[in-house]
Parts: sequence; structure tokens; C-alpha cells
Amino acid sequence: MRFDAPRIHARVAELLAEYGIPSAAIGVLHDGELAELAVGVKDVRTGEPATTDTVYQCGSMTKTWTALAFLQLADEGKVDLDAPVRTHLPGFTVADAEASATITPRHLLYHTGGVEEAYGDPGEDEDVYERMVANIADAPQVFPVGHTHGYSAALGYAILARILEVHDGKRWDDLMRDRLFDPMGLSDTNSRHEQVDRTRAATGHLIRSREEGPFVPPVDHLPRAFGPGGNITSTTREVLALAHVLLNAGTAPNGKRVISAEGIEEMMRSRVPVPDPYMFGPEWALGLIVCDWHGETVYASDGSTIGENARLRVLPSSNTAIVMLTNGGPRESFYRTVFNEILADLGTVTVPDPPAPDATLNLDPSRYEGVYERPGARYEVSAEGGKPYLTLVIDPVQAQILRRPDRVRYELLPVSETHFLMRPADSLEDPRTVAIYDFADGTARYLHTNCRVHPRTGPLR
Repeated sequence: MRFDAPRIHARVAELLAEYGIPSAAIGVLHDGELAELAVGVKDVRTGEPATTDTVYQCGSMTKTWTALAFLQLADEGKVDLDAPVRTHLPGFTVADAEASATITPRHLLYHTGGVEEAYGDPGEDEDVYERMVANIADAPQVFPVGHTHGYSAALGYAILARILEVHDGKRWDDLMRDRLFDPMGLSDTNSRHEQVDRTRAATGHLIRSREEGPFVPPVDHLPRAFGPGGNITSTTREVLALAHVLLNAGTAPNGKRVISAEGIEEMMRSRVPVPDPYMFGPEWALGLIVCDWHGETVYASDGSTIGENARLRVLPSSNTAIVMLTNGGPRESFYRTVFNEILADLGTVTVPDPPAPDATLNLDPSRYEGVYERPGARYEVSAEGGKPYLTLVIDPVQAQILRRPDRVRYELLPVSETHFLMRPADSLEDPRTVAIYDFADGTARYLHTNCRVHPRTGPLR
């Protein structure tokens, strides 16, 4: 493999110090060959070095695993992706009667179901996903079913998990082990934080300032409600086993067929558009992000928990996959720099830069003005001097932990009539993109950023 591990190791060490990230574990799969390296420390308090056997929280990369298990069920003829959820869960009900009757598993895999994450506190017991489904009887629609893409952090994949539980007659954690982890020979991949060997686990870190450096937050894992959408832990080698299944038509590194070639084809080719195509990619497949890197299709699976982050990129045209697991960040510029160094070594296509603003655009800022919000997230778009601005209202608890103001203002630099670039407010941020779109009544109805959608709830006051 054309992979200069010593050079990459030294470069990553420089970047970790620059970004205030304690460690990164990196794995590369190229033409069937595997290379791994780890740099930094698992916990700044102990200084214990990270290794290629260090276990990290994978966050929403879990969704790709859950999608794979669900597509196994479809492969077996036990579910129809396009039949209503009620076919499998007869009591499935949300506030909107039409949504209750028409939401399908494909909508949930795509994140186009539109149901608000209003599942209350389902607890930490074995029946958590059953409770989540029961708790959403009054959950409103963020948008009509299938109207747009809006990422569901926990609920959508919890509903898929509940369908799996009903069909397999066992809990999601157990069926994931039976369907995927054990057949693939994975001993370091788990769905519960209690299952992880703490002596091998990385500790998550946040950062308030470069001067203070990374610190350990007061909470170290996500609630069990996030399980099917965010609670898998793994190593670089075992994440690359998942990538191997995607690159090899459903076959794991140990030779075990996990799913049919047709199932993998469905997983990767069935897609919907993403309103903001720049942050991750222009389309969403079944449990995978679809990226366009200079005309080449690349698949992505990302995740973030409380101070831990995961990035996986799968490049079918060059039979390549790269994973990076960190216990700090996330910083997209860090991931982009590291991956591009490796991709350049391999002679493959590289990660595109963020879009540049178009100074020739002359937009009417009043079309975008308003408040866009959902529980826990509020964006205020205003116009001043003929230019649009966005004020992000940050959760007070988060603002207190990070010692930052609870309101941060950005100038919106137009990339197109519906897409904008947000320059960083400080050196701890990266540029971000935002889509403000759907002008059915002359004024935008939705704001989409970081894959989340927020409906316009009213004018600025």
C-alpha cells in the first residue's frame, strides 16, 4: 500500500496539537490491504497513549450498522421498505393522521419522515425503543412526510430498531450482535457503554479555548434512546470491516456473507437529495451519506457523541476506505486535511474544499428573514444594510459548559440563491454552510444546516 505511515503519524501529531484534540486513530483499507495508526492520548488526565486497539464512541455511524441489519431483514423478505410502518407496528401513531398511515421504513432510513423528536424520557430499560414508539402519539410533524430531508438524531432509527425487535423477538442490542457483530467476527464492537473494556476506551474531550486545552465533560455517553442511532463503540479495524462489506457486495473480511449483493446495491443506490449539499454530500442513501468528490461518488458515515467523533469515507472506484476516530472535535478542517494527506499518498480523489461565496449574487434578504426553530435549536435570520445575517441561539447549558455567549452572529455569504457560507466566529470553529429554501409563499420555509432542518416559525420580533 502506498501509505507513508511515519509521515502521516508526524503530520497528525502536529494537527492534534493545533486543534486541541487529544488523540486520533486512523485506519486505511485499500485494495484489500489494511494499515492502521494511532496518535495522542486516550485521556488528558492520565496521558495514557491511544493505540490501534483503543475503542471509541462512533456516534451516528451507528445508523449505518442499524440500516445494514434492517436491510438484512428486507433481504429475508420479512419487511417491505415501502410498506407503512403500521404494517410492522400496528399501533404506530403520531399527531398527524396522514403521517401515521404513510411513513415507511424507507422514509426513516432517508430521514424524510418528518416526525419531531418528541419521545419524552423513555428510560434506560430493555423496553426503551418500545417506549419511544409509544411516546410519540402526540409528536408533531416538522415537515410533511417525504417533503424534504431532515436528520433524525434518535427517533427514526429507534423506530426501525423496534421493527427489528418485533420480527427477531429479541432486543436491538442482542440482535445486532447476532446479525452482525458475531458473524463478522467483531469482538471489539458493542452497542452498550457498559460492555466496553474501560481500560481500552478513549475518553471524550471538549475545548473552550486553546489556552486551557481539551477537558473532560461532565457526561461521558449518550442515553440509551440514542442506541440504534448513536451508541455503537468500535475500533478502526472493526469499522473497516463494515466498509469491507460495502466494498465487497455484502461480504465481511472473514468471508462471511452478511447481506446479498442486491441488498448492498439497494443501500447505496436508493437516494434522496439533501438541501445543504456542501457540509457532507448532496444525497442521502439508506443509512449512508452520498458525497460528490470532483465527480466521483463517495459514501460517508459520520458520528459525534459527547467529545468523541467518527469519520468514515468509502471510495468504491478505488476500492478504498478511510476511517478516523477521535476523542475531541469535531473539526471538519482537521478531518479534511488528514484524509487528503492519505488520499494523496494513495493517488485517489481528494475531499473538496468548502464552496466559495459568489460576489455577483444580488439577493433580496427579506426573503430569508425570520425565526427558524425546533426544540433546543433556534436560528434568527435578519437583514442589515442589504445583507443577510444569522444569529445562532445556543442552549444555555452548552453555553455555560463551553463558557461562550448564548447568541452568536454570522454574516451569511451567498453561494447561490438558497445556499450560504457562514464564516467562523472564532478560531475554534470551521466554516459552515446553510440552506434557506422552499419559497412557496415568497418567504423561505426551512433552514437546513448540519443535516438538520428547522421550519420557519414566524417573523423576527
